Amino acid sequence: MKFGVTMFMTDQTMGPVDLGQAVEERGLHSLYVPEHTHIPISRKTPPPTGHAELPEEYKRTLDPFVALAMAAAATERILMGTGICLVAQRDPIVTAKEVATLDALSGGRFMFGIGFGWNEDEIASHGVTMKERRDIAREHVLTMQALWRDDVAELDGDYVHLAPSWAWPKPAQRPGPPILIGGAAGPKLFAHIAEYADGWIPIGGAGVRAAMEDLGRACEERGRDPATLRIVPFGTVPDAGKLDYYASIGISEIVLRLPSVGRDKALPKLDTFAELIQ
Repeated sequence: MKFGVTMFMTDQTMGPVDLGQAVEERGLHSLYVPEHTHIPISRKTPPPTGHAELPEEYKRTLDPFVALAMAAAATERILMGTGICLVAQRDPIVTAKEVATLDALSGGRFMFGIGFGWNEDEIASHGVTMKERRDIAREHVLTMQALWRDDVAELDGDYVHLAPSWAWPKPAQRPGPPILIGGAAGPKLFAHIAEYADGWIPIGGAGVRAAMEDLGRACEERGRDPATLRIVPFGTVPDAGKLDYYASIGISEIVLRLPSVGRDKALPKLDTFAELIQ
């Protein structure tokens, strides 16, 4: 089993250089960071954490690509990932350039975790509606994949109109970095994964076994081999029973949740994670 780490990294937590080096020194596999561009004070959607108010770190999240670039420059082995990048809220051409550059300069160590977003107020600030966000995210990803893959890329869709264009550097990983989609199990999510992604980031462990069967059927309907997908449970708080369960259903990588804390509190927690490595 490989163990990665995710932290809501902010201007008040352990920084990306120190955290990246600490993760690598302990033999852990990966470092993921989330994204929120801003948090409107209004609240049309309840916090996904179940809290009455959003935790402080949501307001202070670092830009994931800047943070991961700093961590990548200070490490040699660990994978770097977004967990998750809100692609519907981003310009796909600019984001394709950021991803390709980070993957090229890190030697192919980037994992592109994406999602559709839960915060209606935040999404609306980017000119995107909740109803359209999945379709926009899909088209943005297809645009990015064309820019990474093709010498001359183009796409004429409902939301993106990319004239034939050049874009280098290309990612070190060909035809592009792995795309893992985060979200709750369901036909819509699995249709997206089967069409254009490389795996699933489930949050929590309940129902994963049955959901993997549904995801497998969605892939088979598109002529894809489900065995090629990566299933990476995310934000996991480890205990022996949970880890044994994941191993029993063939999962080989888990991303553990590190609280949004400073160095003094983060390092002992990373030490306990390192003890899980066999």
